[in-house]
Amino acid sequence: MWCKICNKIVNDKKCPDCGNRTQEDIPIKVYWCDTCSIPIIKEVNDKTIHQCPLCEDEIKYIGKDLRPVFPEERLLIEVLKDKPLKYKDASVWSSANRYYINGSRYRISTKEMKEANPNKIRNQILKYQEKNKNTYNGFYEIIKKFIKANKERLNKLKNEAHSFIQKSREGYKDIQVIVSFSGGKDSTVVSDLVMKALSNPKIVHIFGNTTLEFPLTIEYKDRFRKNNPKTILREAKNTDQEFYTVCDEIGPPSRVMRWCCTMFKTGPINRVISSIFREKSVLTFYGIRKFESTSRSKYDRIYDSPKILKQKVAAPIFNWRDIDLWLYMLAENLDFNDAYRLGYDRVGCWCCPNNSERSHFLNEIYMPDQTKKWRNYLIDFAKKIGKPDPEVYVDSGNWKARQGGYGVDAAKDVKIVYTNCTTEVNAKIYSLNRPLSDEFYNLFIPFGKVSKELGRKLIGEVLVLHPKTNIPIISIQPFKTDEYETSVKIQTLNVKDYDKVQRMISYQVRKYNACKKCLGCETVCIYRAIKVGNDGYKIDENKCKRCMKCVTAKHLEYGCLMGKYLFTASSSEEDNWSEI
Repeated sequence: MWCKICNKIVNDKKCPDCGNRTQEDIPIKVYWCDTCSIPIIKEVNDKTIHQCPLCEDEIKYIGKDLRPVFPEERLLIEVLKDKPLKYKDASVWSSANRYYINGSRYRISTKEMKEANPNKIRNQILKYQEKNKNTYNGFYEIIKKFIKANKERLNKLKNEAHSFIQKSREGYKDIQVIVSFSGGKDSTVVSDLVMKALSNPKIVHIFGNTTLEFPLTIEYKDRFRKNNPKTILREAKNTDQEFYTVCDEIGPPSRVMRWCCTMFKTGPINRVISSIFREKSVLTFYGIRKFESTSRSKYDRIYDSPKILKQKVAAPIFNWRDIDLWLYMLAENLDFNDAYRLGYDRVGCWCCPNNSERSHFLNEIYMPDQTKKWRNYLIDFAKKIGKPDPEVYVDSGNWKARQGGYGVDAAKDVKIVYTNCTTEVNAKIYSLNRPLSDEFYNLFIPFGKVSKELGRKLIGEVLVLHPKTNIPIISIQPFKTDEYETSVKIQTLNVKDYDKVQRMISYQVRKYNACKKCLGCETVCIYRAIKVGNDGYKIDENKCKRCMKCVTAKHLEYGCLMGKYLFTASSSEEDNWSEI
């Protein structure tokens, strides 16, 4: 354990000297050896910190992290600088937009990328592509030295990760263990570590195909399946939805409204886990690292998943840097996603609003058709919602900060429109945007037993009975009014907290009016009782244990994620409850 305050190793979760909470990893610094022309990874407490382990020459500090630049990306840099193949024999490394060529620092600015002509660059790369392939021999000679110089770091990483994996697996059988496999470098390393640590190549891998993957990611996934024939690789994919169609309905995702994650990733993965493991608890090894983002730095290394219930998440490489990942992959001779050779730092969804300007620049070069289609779509959307200068709105990246459903017709559906009933106490009349049907009554299964038989047939009443006492607690009645085209009167009966129950009822009304099959409800249901598909929203009364998680804002914001994604200032005009 490491105390950041005292700058030393301690053997407890708290430092005995200052009382500060210690961290599991020991901070590293990356140095450069001019003689060997390679980076050297050193822990901050290393006494030989200024010495290269190969040549014993003095080394200089270069940064906190680094990654290798493959010949394909190196050629891109050369073309940008109008110097094709100039650095073909050099040792080239990178951190963000900073490049280190034989230890000297160079920078590719965002301005340079924006002003560059993608078509011209693409043609230049194609022109020198064959000659560039011949530079790989020299590249791998540099990598061999890099691995040899950092062997001690590599062994420490492997031993610690194997120990963590084996300890995390205690209490689980191998058939309850999953590797979340995205096709990126992090999950590639985790996959290899888990299978080696558990000595089992048959560990289940789940690949979440968001339908927005890089083509190279799909190619790598197919190679992984071929190269690991004993590994069980299941693909999770939402076949009920199409990305552009959903964008038409609720608008494109943004940094604060990433509905795509639930709909195209978490939801489908949850379905696959449910189909394989039913109600068993599972342990999933993820490639989460704390250095990837501020939010991830706050995660624990092992925790209960907030998104997929009955799942414990463990992160073997939580404390690894980029340079650690590449040291491991190159030393273990692992196959990996070729997008990294082109210069991509991350390979999630290619059009993700969280992607950097650099990723967008690479997309214009290597995925011109898809990039053009997406830009045109965003411009059309900007016009649709009334932006005065659509192209500036898109090209400046302002679309990534979009919040709520402003300008989107579906935003009207999340607004809960109701009036208090003047003839019956504890009753509200809710407006529906479609006719009352069995699907609506089905939404009340979490509250109790839905009974059409015991209700007053003359007025079409349906009662919901307390699951234990069979006492009526909710009355649902079709209702005709001049104010609402389609409406329903819902009255609470024999309940102490009228406001709380009506609040939860309003969430179900919102689902009925606004459901876009985002799969959020499916994911939150620990008993796998909820299914959302082309045939509607269904709750299985035989599976539902009435835990009420699907009707509380704690587990589903706004009681329905569409409320979260499509909320506007006018959405709350009708709300008497601050939670809605």
